[in-house]
Parts: sequence; C-alpha cells; structure tokens
Amino acid sequence: MGQPTKNLASGDNSLTIRDNRTGKVYTVPIQDNSVPATSFKSIIAPFQEGERAENETDKGLRVADKGYLNTAVLRSEITFIDGEAGILRYRGYPIEQLALKSSHLESAYLLVYGSLPTQNQRKTFETEVMHHSVVHADAAQFFRSFRYDAHPMAILTSAFAYLGSYYSEANPSLKGQTLFTKGTPESLAIMDKQIYRLIGKATTLAAMAYRVRQGREFVIPPTGLSYTASFLYQMDYHGQTNYQPNPVLAKALDILFLLHADHELNASCTTVLQTGSSLVDPFSAIAAGCASLYGPLHGGANEAVIRMLISIESPKNVPAFLEAVKKREKVLSGFGHRVYKTSDPRSFIVRKTADEVFKITGKDELLETAMALHEAAMKDEYFIKRRLAPNVDFCGLIYRAMGFPLDFFPVLFAVPRVVGWLAHWRQMMLQEGGVKIWRPRQMYVGAGQRDYVPVEEREAVEGQGKTPTPVVHSGMSKRTMLATFEGGAKL
Repeated sequence: MGQPTKNLASGDNSLTIRDNRTGKVYTVPIQDNSVPATSFKSIIAPFQEGERAENETDKGLRVADKGYLNTAVLRSEITFIDGEAGILRYRGYPIEQLALKSSHLESAYLLVYGSLPTQNQRKTFETEVMHHSVVHADAAQFFRSFRYDAHPMAILTSAFAYLGSYYSEANPSLKGQTLFTKGTPESLAIMDKQIYRLIGKATTLAAMAYRVRQGREFVIPPTGLSYTASFLYQMDYHGQTNYQPNPVLAKALDILFLLHADHELNASCTTVLQTGSSLVDPFSAIAAGCASLYGPLHGGANEAVIRMLISIESPKNVPAFLEAVKKREKVLSGFGHRVYKTSDPRSFIVRKTADEVFKITGKDELLETAMALHEAAMKDEYFIKRRLAPNVDFCGLIYRAMGFPLDFFPVLFAVPRVVGWLAHWRQMMLQEGGVKIWRPRQMYVGAGQRDYVPVEEREAVEGQGKTPTPVVHSGMSKRTMLATFEGGAKL
C-alpha cells in the first residue's frame, strides 16, 4: 500500500483514496455529501518518463470538470432542486405552493432575505421596490442612442451597466472593497437600497427597451399598480384616460415572473457570482448575468421553442419533424433540461396559466402543434429513454398570445431573474470567511516551451482555424483600399 501520508480526516464520514502511481493512501473528508477539491492538491506524484512538465504533477492532483457537471462552488440556503424527482423549492417552499398562494415580490423577499415577510415587512419591501422604479431623466437619451431595430436584450444588458454609473455609493472600487462584506447595519442598508433599485428599475429598463422598438416616448412608472401591471402599463400606455392593464394578463405575468425568479446556479447566476467575486458593483454583476442569459442555450430557449413550432407549421408535420430530430437533422427545443431528468415542475404551472390567458386572448395558433408534439414525444421510446420531458420554455406560447415579439422573450426571463441573481450575490457578500475571487484551474495541453523564430525564417501554418479568415470588402472600403494617398499604398 506504500507509506500513508497524514490523514486529512478521521471517522467514517470520509473518502479513502489509493494513488496507484505511488501506492500512497489518502483520506478525504466528506461534508454535506461533498469532498473539498483542495484536498486533492496533497495527492502528488513524481514525474513519469515522457510526461509533460505542464501537467504539474508535483503540485498535486487537479479535478477535471468540463462545464461544471458535478462541481459545487459554494454553500447555499436559497434554492433546492431535485432533478430526478422534479422538485423545485425556494428557501424550502415548494414552487407549486408559491405559484398558487404567493406573488412575485413576496417570493422575491423570500429569496433575498430567507423567510416569508410579515404584512408590514412585505409592505415596506414592495413600497421601496416600486418607489425605486423611476430612472433618471438622462436615461431617455441613453436609450435613444440605440437603433430602432437593436435587440432588446442588448439594450437591457447595456442599461444595467449604465445604471451603475449613477450610484457611486454602491461601488466598492470607490468606497472600499468591504462595502458590501462588512455586514454592519450601514453596509446592509446600502446593499438593500441597491436591491430595491435593481428589482424596481428592471421593469422600467425593459419597458424602455421595448418602446425603443415601437418608436414611442417613454412612460414614467405609475403609482398604485402591481409590479407586473406597472410593467405592462409602461410598455403599452399611449395617452389613454384611466388606462388599466388587463388583470388576467398582469396576474399571469406575475406567476411566470415568480417561476423564473431563481433556478440555483444556472449559467447566468454563476456569471453574476463569478463577476461579483471581484467585488465589482452589483449593477455591473447583473449586467454580466444579463449578457449570459442572452445566449440561445439559456434565456433564448423559449424564443427557440416558438421558432421551432413555426417551422413545424401544423400537427400533421410533427411525426416527420421528430424523425428528423432522431436523425440529428433538427433540434428539439423545449424538451429536456440540464438538471431535471423528469418533468420540469414549473411546466405544469405554465400550462394552467396558459389556459387562463387563452380564455381572454384566444388560443395561440401554435398550441395544437405544441400539444401534438408533446403527445407524440411522450409516447416515443427514443425520447422516453432520454428523459426528454417538456420544460418551462413552452411559456413562450403565453408570451406570444399576450402579444410580445419573439426577441423580447429573453427580456421577460431576465427581468424576474434579477431577483435570484441578487439573492445569490447578497448571500456571497455576507458569507462566512468573506469573498474569494473565483479562479478556476485548467489543464494546459498546448505546446511546450518554444523559442522565438524571426519572421523571415518561419514556415506558414495552414488549415481551418489555424489562420484568420480574410474579409471580403465592398463599397467604400473596397474603393478606399484601391486608392492611393499619403501614408497609404495601393493594394
């Protein structure tokens, strides 16, 4: 077995590892069914003949986990997901109960502060969020700087970063790096104010991004309306007297916002924490999360579902589409999930909410295609074996029925997710032991040390991806490149 090193833990709650390279035995502690990755740094071995120095074998074993498939980066009290059982809980409360009995802002309080609020606590929180929904008048000029056809997620991402420029009090680079980590009453008060601002202004910024597309003047957030009713008002008000958004649509949007508020350490939340670990201001961290959500593998998925259904056209084309999916000629959107290996628990609530919306908007013409696709996939052994059950991305049918354009769907995902991002950011700022900047390791597999070669002595390296792709110029660029002028040369 070789000479054992000093044990890293004792007792039964541990993992015993034998390094076959050296014969040494190591004991690694297990806590909360996890092992500390740094424990593996003590598992060292001498270099073997022919081994690359870049492997750093003498500096300890590394844990390889491409895409974070099984790496726990923090301890959290916020959201629990059991993908096998199809369970989602906010702070211990089942999502089904919250969707039925709670509201988006009440659940936001729960996610951020850890418990359901009393009546007075809820009133204070909701009042502050709505009070901080107004943006500076200069914001109108910022939004008008975008083209009319700019993607609303590009606008929203930029707007969150822009917002931080107004609040120097919230910038640790200006006020000291312990601004949010001290946990003092003064520090917590500053933190809370930024939370109010970001949740409150999220709908305002999103509505302004929407109205850029419409070519309309921006609307000041109204008073006396709910969070989602105020959002709808800011998007749709056009001078009508006593304008009131439809309560069914406002309620449906509130439920969807609640469902999307948090989902543990998904790509965008992890981006917020990665960015926030540098102790940047929360507005910049939220902007980074918004950029991550923009991607088609994340926030753009519900838009992809609708585009898929449009491409199928009608229920009669579903069988042929599924056969194309099996042949990897088509992509099936809205089914399957990185975490859930059974039905997404949010999908059932989405279906019920859709029924309420369709009663007043009429059924979306894609609904029959969606239902046919669902029924066929759930009976097909190919999809059953792969556990490709419907996920929450089918909420796009509701957004479409409510009249939102396709490219606005990710915005409707980002606005409520601000809550979850802030809850995790706050938890990290206040965690025991302070904040350590996130710095993953890598496995370097590139060239070893090479000596510099003068340009006239180099041999060209060809091949796809080995050399930059030339741009085909036209118009003014082409004419300029053909011209002669002082300081330039004819090509």
